[in-house]
Amino acid sequence: MKAVVLAGGYATRLWPITKHRPKMFLPIGDSTVIDRIFADLEADERIDEVFVSTNERFEEEFEDHLAASDFEKPRLSVEDTAAEDEKFGVVGALAQLIERENVDDDLVVIAGDNLISFDVANFVDYFEAQGTPTLAAYDVGSREKAKSYGLVELEGERVVDFQEKPDDPKSTLVSIACYAFPREDLSLLSTYLEEGNNPDEPGWFIQWLQNRQPTHAFTFEGAWFDIGTPDSYLDAVAWFLDGDNYVAESALLEETTLGKNVHVMDDAVLENTTLDHAVIFPQAEIRHADIRRSIIDEQTRLENMDLAGALIGAHTTITNGAPE
Repeated sequence: MKAVVLAGGYATRLWPITKHRPKMFLPIGDSTVIDRIFADLEADERIDEVFVSTNERFEEEFEDHLAASDFEKPRLSVEDTAAEDEKFGVVGALAQLIERENVDDDLVVIAGDNLISFDVANFVDYFEAQGTPTLAAYDVGSREKAKSYGLVELEGERVVDFQEKPDDPKSTLVSIACYAFPREDLSLLSTYLEEGNNPDEPGWFIQWLQNRQPTHAFTFEGAWFDIGTPDSYLDAVAWFLDGDNYVAESALLEETTLGKNVHVMDDAVLENTTLDHAVIFPQAEIRHADIRRSIIDEQTRLENMDLAGALIGAHTTITNGAPE
């Protein structure tokens, strides 16, 4: 069995934090979003190779990241794009990868920005038991949230309808961009594209597929976060920290008050500051500030600031509200 980790997005909704780093490298405690996925795939002996599908712009970052890791299975498969407007779409990129890498095995596909609470091995167990195309589905608990995802309708465990980003959701069960396909069904990706169907969202392919092939859903409880916005990333950090704080030993905190779910990284300096639900990257310096639900990138200097819901890019200096 092979696996593909989708990591080709440009994460514009998280700029400037992700302008120069893949969002999959955002830290969750002592790991990253994508490394949690790699660890699951590394541990499953059924999966002998993991293709990391990324773009030319982030190729070097992924090469360096994998070279510095202990993972043996992942290797890059680079799509020929370097900007958002050049993308082939997720379905188009996946079909190209299958052809480029000569994939001829059962295939697991996971979005690299997924933070999931289930073990991927359990998903693979379910897929092998069904022997059909399979997706993972999660109840987001809100019809408003469901509008942003692919809505899944089931009879038992079989998918009988799939609506991509519906205006009026009938339920709150959505697909989470974790799929598995039998080898004999991989050619259907090309068939779908040759018919002129939407190459962008995998949900459109699932909607087309479930009308042609029995398709099943692995439903799970627990947690799932699509790390695509600042709020979703901060919520994922909060889920992981569970009210605690994670502060690097090399960080310096003086006269600083930490609320809940605060992550402070290496060599950050905080003085006379209050933090709550915040992520502070390495070597940031923050003095006389109140920071809430914000992400402060590396080597940033802030003084005399009151921030809520802020994204401050790397190497920024703001003192008394005046940027330098």
